[in-house]
Amino acid sequence: MISIGLAGWGDHAKLYKAGIKPQERLKEYSKFFSLVEVDSSYYAIHKDSLYRKWAGDTSGHFSFVVKAYQGMTGHTRQAYSEDDLEVMFRDFRESIGPVIEAGKLKAVLFQYPPWFDCSRHNIAVLRSARKRMEDIPVALEFRHQSWFKPDMMQKTLTFMREEGWIHTVCDEPQVGDGSVPIVEAAVDPQLTLVRLHGRSNDGWLSSGQPNWREVRYLYRYNEQELEEWAQRLIRLEQLSETVCILFNNNSGGDAADNALQLMAMLGQTPPRGFFGEDPQADPVEQLDLFDLPGEE
Repeated sequence: MISIGLAGWGDHAKLYKAGIKPQERLKEYSKFFSLVEVDSSYYAIHKDSLYRKWAGDTSGHFSFVVKAYQGMTGHTRQAYSEDDLEVMFRDFRESIGPVIEAGKLKAVLFQYPPWFDCSRHNIAVLRSARKRMEDIPVALEFRHQSWFKPDMMQKTLTFMREEGWIHTVCDEPQVGDGSVPIVEAAVDPQLTLVRLHGRSNDGWLSSGQPNWREVRYLYRYNEQELEEWAQRLIRLEQLSETVCILFNNNSGGDAADNALQLMAMLGQTPPRGFFGEDPQADPVEQLDLFDLPGEE
């Protein structure tokens, strides 16, 4: 199965009828897609009541990929004590409990920062994080090329497979060490995650600039690029029972359009309004340790 969705449900205005309140958008979103990435969990550990509402707002076939809190992936650059980390991970696990109980959690996404390189220390960090997440499915996304250099790629994939991580295949600008190539591979027989960030080189390097939110993911995939991804997904589907693909090219509102185009290419059912029909109409049917060089 190939499941397609978007990163977040608040930045896709064209999906919603006029007058839809923010708290009602997830219900409306779920009429178009059966998968969504929760991004707000990166900025705060939510109360479990919020996840309970989200689980209740969506049908039984709907599922979530929840992004790990930034303190859990080192983005805050703070040195947490072991006790602090234990509490942080515990609170996060408990917060997503309602989604797990509802059978709607695909995975928790651990996206590590661009400075998280391939080293013995960071391998230990990954092992610790995986252990703290207990039996919850976890997907791993790198942002440093050292993990997928030619001499390390297979070692990295083997490590993920042995440690119980789900591989995240990324499409993003190739602009130095702070990005990873497309690694078409699966390490988990149940699930592979795919995230499409766009290919804006300038936008990818905009971190720290006042307008970075507007330009970092400003990119619209063309038909040829989407067709290439359709073929990749079909190949990945032979390696994992489910392939979840999330469009994160949100800066210009292109994610929803691209996702619906890809659905059509794969023979899935796109809703009306994106291919010349009434945008207010209801959806229609059819259409061991790494042997690393360097110091510990």
